[in-house]
Amino acid sequence: MSTPPAPVPLLIACALGIEQFALRAGDSGGAGGPVTVLRTGMGPKAAERSVTRVLAGPGLGGAAVLATGFCAGLAPGMHPGDLVVAEETRDPGGTVACVGTDLLVKELARAVPGRTVHTGPLTGSDHVIRGQERSDLLSTGAIAVDMESAATLLSAVRAGERPVAAVRVVVDAPEHELVRIGTLRGGISAFRVLRSVLPAFYEWHRSLLLPRR
Repeated sequence: MSTPPAPVPLLIACALGIEQFALRAGDSGGAGGPVTVLRTGMGPKAAERSVTRVLAGPGLGGAAVLATGFCAGLAPGMHPGDLVVAEETRDPGGTVACVGTDLLVKELARAVPGRTVHTGPLTGSDHVIRGQERSDLLSTGAIAVDMESAATLLSAVRAGERPVAAVRVVVDAPEHELVRIGTLRGGISAFRVLRSVLPAFYEWHRSLLLPRR
């Protein structure tokens, strides 16, 4: 009898300590293989360095990569605690198509019932977006912005062909701008949502990556 191939690992990348804490506080059961939660640090350069380093190391070379954490919503009507599933990520370095977005939307609706899930392009920035910049980015077709997802996924696919995705929780929106994450109701709402998304991530991982018969 041949030995079945080992499950492909999953790398979940986030930037902030509060995001990592939310993910570690979530449901850790049901993973389809080894899972690593990586705190990259804040900003695209930190994300690029961290993801490139980890994927070059032992055990994670072929990992699927999912970028997550908080984001700023760009479209009117978005609220803190809404979810964004990226169809693609964009930044000046390039555009990366995401895999399994329909599955993620379905599983997030199951994991976090009652929360609105938005799909569309997720754009990258090297600074916090406010005011007119938000409208300018919306005019490009993007629905949300953060500082690490695009750099994370671009670094991941440059390191080798693999499934990638990005799921973000809106903490800041046109009508709900925050000064500091976690100090206002919107930040707390987003934290609770992020703590609940792991089952959807694990289902994405299982469905896309486990060997099929």
